[in-house]
Amino acid sequence: MRPADAPLVRRAAWKDPTVEILFIGDIVGAPGRRLVSERAAALKEEYGASLVIANVENVAGGAGVTPETVAQITQAGVDVATSGNHIFAHREAADAMDEMPTLLRPLNYPPGVPGRGWLVATTPEGHKVVVINAQGRVFMDALDCPFRALDAALDVLANRAKVIVVDFHAEATSEKEAMAHYLDGRVTALIGTHTHVQTADERVSPDGTAYITDVGMTGPTGGIIGTEAGPVLRRFISRMPARFKPARGPGVLSAAVISVEAETGRATAIKRVLEREE
Repeated sequence: MRPADAPLVRRAAWKDPTVEILFIGDIVGAPGRRLVSERAAALKEEYGASLVIANVENVAGGAGVTPETVAQITQAGVDVATSGNHIFAHREAADAMDEMPTLLRPLNYPPGVPGRGWLVATTPEGHKVVVINAQGRVFMDALDCPFRALDAALDVLANRAKVIVVDFHAEATSEKEAMAHYLDGRVTALIGTHTHVQTADERVSPDGTAYITDVGMTGPTGGIIGTEAGPVLRRFISRMPARFKPARGPGVLSAAVISVEAETGRATAIKRVLEREE
């Protein structure tokens, strides 16, 4: 597989050191895990990424996480794993949160829910990067207000790091764009996840916040957003429950690379990455 576009041009490190962050879109089941295992290290090297973040909420059988699947993704080179509305689809996930220190769940879950919504990672160069996970409420389960939850988190994290990356796991484009305006200039990047369809609206605001509505999916393309088509179609037509499984067929790896000024935390560029298997 080859990336769709040429690599980003980087500034000279002696003049304006940058942090390159690779964000991999929603990993779906075993096919997605295979793609990450095969390609994450090469992409990290190609783009000079110091930190790899990936959304893993569909990593175990197409919905949810397990300690084993998160460990596999970590071994493949993912430094921080974010999630979303399927984080607790497997019962063992809640019991094993302490065993998965690099895994985040949306921070706007109610108080007392296992896990945490943010962490501070350190790159090999010594740069600190805050990664925050939040979930939207439009057409989603009604969690606590993500706007207020992010306000509270940013107050706590004000002096922890300049570079702040937010995975906003949400359905509605309007809610994601609203959050981008709300956090403009306050975070380094707002990366949308959940819809599994990569959008072509990546941009960096004048105040230095990188944004994309949805970074896309990493998994099989033979079905409907990574899932076997038959059960999805039956559910749409009959409205009856259906058991979903990851699709078969060639895979796609969707990601984004964010270039950041290390000293200021301002994003300078965001680039989509889309690799398709034949």
